[in-house]
Amino acid sequence: MAAVAFTAAFALTATACGDDGSGAGGDKGKEGSGKGEITFWDNNGGVRTDVWKEIIKDFEEKNPDIHVKYVPIPAESVQSKYDTAIQGGGLPDVGGVGAAMLAGISAQDALEPLDQRLSESSLEGELNPGMVDSVRAAGGGNRLFTVPTSASNGVLYYRTDLFKAAGLDAPTTWGKFYEAAKKLTAKGDNKFGYTIRGGEGSIAQALDAAYGQSGIGSFWDGEKTTVNDPKNVEALKKYVALYKNNTPAADVNNDFKKMNAQWDTGQIGMLSHNLGSYTDHVKALGEGKFRGLPNPTTDAGVRVQVSNPVDGLGLFKSSKKKAAAWKFIEFAASHKSNSKWNKSAGAIPANTAASKDAWVNEAEPTKLAAAALNDGSLKVVQLPYYLPDWNTISKTENEPNYQKVLLGKMSAKDFLDTLAEQLNKAQAEWNDQNK
Repeated sequence: MAAVAFTAAFALTATACGDDGSGAGGDKGKEGSGKGEITFWDNNGGVRTDVWKEIIKDFEEKNPDIHVKYVPIPAESVQSKYDTAIQGGGLPDVGGVGAAMLAGISAQDALEPLDQRLSESSLEGELNPGMVDSVRAAGGGNRLFTVPTSASNGVLYYRTDLFKAAGLDAPTTWGKFYEAAKKLTAKGDNKFGYTIRGGEGSIAQALDAAYGQSGIGSFWDGEKTTVNDPKNVEALKKYVALYKNNTPAADVNNDFKKMNAQWDTGQIGMLSHNLGSYTDHVKALGEGKFRGLPNPTTDAGVRVQVSNPVDGLGLFKSSKKKAAAWKFIEFAASHKSNSKWNKSAGAIPANTAASKDAWVNEAEPTKLAAAALNDGSLKVVQLPYYLPDWNTISKTENEPNYQKVLLGKMSAKDFLDTLAEQLNKAQAEWNDQNK
């Protein structure tokens, strides 16, 4: 596993940062005494609240002089919460920061570099090198701004009972995927072969489908992105044609929560999400009615996946109790805690000892995702999380455009050409600033 490279609403009131909750981006903060109350923002609040409360309880038993104030924030609003606090104050001491938002937060001088702390801690040499490299690259490439905790690989979930009844093979290739999407659709009975993500967070999935079918293995070709390569254009065109023909019409507005809940009703054959929803599907359907596979291969046997979403814990520079906050990060990323969290989430642990625990092989999607990385059969196209404009480009600028594509108001080519133009400009600006 050492080679593995790789969200209940909550109304926020005043949140404490160190002593008084006044910290904003750029504040220097203090080390503190290593004691007192620290504030932790969970970037997937509600979904992972129970397991975090267990870990916090364990931590406080071992560190009775430290109290962790837990603040659960839904994944879909965490970026705006961080941005607001960076500008106006109220940052936490510790917060969950996914790779996709890391560059934007670190560029605002809000996160403490962790290289030296890690090198002097019990975690040194205990974290998956590929995940460390991923979060370092996502933060700009030079410094480490989060301690990686997990990787949640993309998975194609499919209903084994529906496939068996229809006489279909497992959707291991894109050809078999499209065959199943068509055959499992009976719109008159409100049954569909697939559910497509058209709401918030849709761009990564759309690109996953495009690159997965085209077989293109790199996001950049020199200084230009490959996102609008003709092969990707044709692949995306074929993929979006599923909408309303083999997917529910509601998909155009569905984020991952609605999409997953819709699939768990049992009326849809396939779902593309990640390892993070595995345990929820088990609760809804039972282990015998579905499986989770790595991305389908091309007919030539090439398997391509867009990025490995790596999550992590960041120490905010404005914290006035950095010593205590770092103790919590160390504990959360240690073997026992990291294994407990990832087992709950069905994700791949960043702690290399935790990645060897028995449950990893017992959870089939996790086992298969890890195997696909280890056996060299998977090409990973890394999204440019390091670009400070990535989140704005992928969300604010292009999620509405992607919905236009699904609705037939914009072509796949125009969508990808627009995205490519914005990305090429952002990359050129980033290169100029980092000469």
